Amino acid sequence: MSSSVSHIITTVLSGLTATVTAAVGGIALTVVLSLIAGLALGSPSRAVRGISRVYVEIFRGTSEVVQLFWLYFVLPVLVGFQLVPMFAGILVLGLNHGAYGAEIVRGAVNSVPRAQFEGAVALNLTPAQRMRRVILPQAFAEMLPPFNNLFIQLLKSTALLSFIAVPEMARQGELLRPVFGADLGWIYGTELVLYLLLALLITSGMRLLERIAARRLGRAPAKMTATAGGV
Repeated sequence: MSSSVSHIITTVLSGLTATVTAAVGGIALTVVLSLIAGLALGSPSRAVRGISRVYVEIFRGTSEVVQLFWLYFVLPVLVGFQLVPMFAGILVLGLNHGAYGAEIVRGAVNSVPRAQFEGAVALNLTPAQRMRRVILPQAFAEMLPPFNNLFIQLLKSTALLSFIAVPEMARQGELLRPVFGADLGWIYGTELVLYLLLALLITSGMRLLERIAARRLGRAPAKMTATAGGV
C-alpha cells in the first residue's frame, strides 16, 4: 500500500469518532423525542396532539440541511450565542428523525389489538400503567424494524455535519480532495466501507433487540426488512 493511500485511510478514519458520536447522540435524542411526540399524538388532549403534530410536520416537511443551517447560523443571531457544532448537529439529527420516529411510535401503539386496551381497563390499571405494562411492551416489537431503517438513515445524515465543520468522516475526506484528487476512489471508497460497517452494526444490534422482544412476548420474531442501505 502506497504512503498516499495509507494517509487517506488514516485521515478518513480520524473522523470515525466524530461520526459515531453524532450518530449515537442523534439516535438517543431520536428515541426520546419519538416516544414523547408519538405518545402525544395519541393523547386525549387536543392541545397536546396539536403541539406534537406541529413539531412532526415542521421537521418532516422541511429540509434537514436548512434546519442545520438555521440552527447553527441563524439562531445565534437571534439568541446571541453560538452553539457548539457537534451539539448543533446532534440536535438537528434528533429533532428531524424524532419527527419521523413519532409516527412509527404512533403506528405501533395503534397496532396493538383493541382487546389489549380493554383487558387493561378491566384490570383497573391506570392509563400510565396500561401504557407501561400492556401497550408499550407489545408496540416495542413493532417499532424495531422501522426504527432500524430510521437509525441507518440518521447515520448517513451525519455527513451533513461537514457543512458546519464537524470533523466527521465526510469532512475529513473532503479535506483530502485538493491534495489527493487522483485518489478519489480511495477517499470515497474508504468512506463507503466505513458507513456500511456502521450500518451493519446498527442492524445487528436492532435484530438482537427484536429477538429479545419477540422472546419476551412468546412469539417468533418478524423478519427484519431493514438493510444496511437504509431507506
